[in-house]
Amino acid sequence: MDPLSDVLSLLKLKSYVSGGLEAGGEWSLGFGTTAGIKFYAVVSGECWLSVQGVPEPLHLKPGACFLLPKGVPFQLTNDLALKPLDALSVFPAKRAGGIVSYNGGGDFFCVGGHFALTGDYASVLSGMLPPIVHLKDEADKDALRWSVERMRQELRDPQPGSFLVAQQLATMMLVQALRIHLAEGMAGGVGWLFALADKHMAAALSAMHGSPEERWTVQSLAERVGMSRTTFTVKFKEKVGIAPMEYLTHWRMRLAGDKLTNSNTPVGTIALSLGYESESAFSTAFKRVMGCSPRQYGR
Repeated sequence: MDPLSDVLSLLKLKSYVSGGLEAGGEWSLGFGTTAGIKFYAVVSGECWLSVQGVPEPLHLKPGACFLLPKGVPFQLTNDLALKPLDALSVFPAKRAGGIVSYNGGGDFFCVGGHFALTGDYASVLSGMLPPIVHLKDEADKDALRWSVERMRQELRDPQPGSFLVAQQLATMMLVQALRIHLAEGMAGGVGWLFALADKHMAAALSAMHGSPEERWTVQSLAERVGMSRTTFTVKFKEKVGIAPMEYLTHWRMRLAGDKLTNSNTPVGTIALSLGYESESAFSTAFKRVMGCSPRQYGR
């Protein structure tokens, strides 16, 4: 898999609510602190999005998409002067998808999903993103628009299997949004996610993620991406924030932590699968990165 797919898989990304919101008249809804990531696309109508800690609200028009990766409180409204109604009083406590209508609907409609990060490394993704990822509709977003329209149809006219289809579409929308954000607005940032926007660094990360058991060296990675050892080392640290071998070790330990938590694989087998010749060498590296021994972590 590629690095983004690897990380999303490791995070055990799960869409546990996917659906739509329609509103009419004068309306304002306040959403409290939540765990995970929220992603929505405006299908029709306009609204304001105000997020706690972000000075300026955003005016959203049809086609606009927004990602809220920090779980902080936010407000959706067609008039910022209105006092927001607690969204919990509008949305069912245990909602399994579908469309929620507020004030009769008819003026505004959006679709999207709420994603839980059930792995141990939620900050690996959310820590790289700003409080709001705003995707306007100027760029070519055909795939994202198709997913939004398809979800709208599934929610408006449910068919057998619509709940599962809506969940999968929500996941597609999230990945497409991250792709667009990578392409449009991540220049200058530091971290593995930002580095994916650079073709050389993306190739190096893909190599490490694709074969974590390989006996990579700085020299072999530099040759893999067509750079000199010195230039590669400097650029990798500049883009990712840490040295290549340090990144590789951290990624191996995250993979190991996932196996220790979610399988009964022996420590020695995990060590060999990640390129370590002995269990003791692996355990030493694991404790240095994770702060405890593999067996303690597994318990």
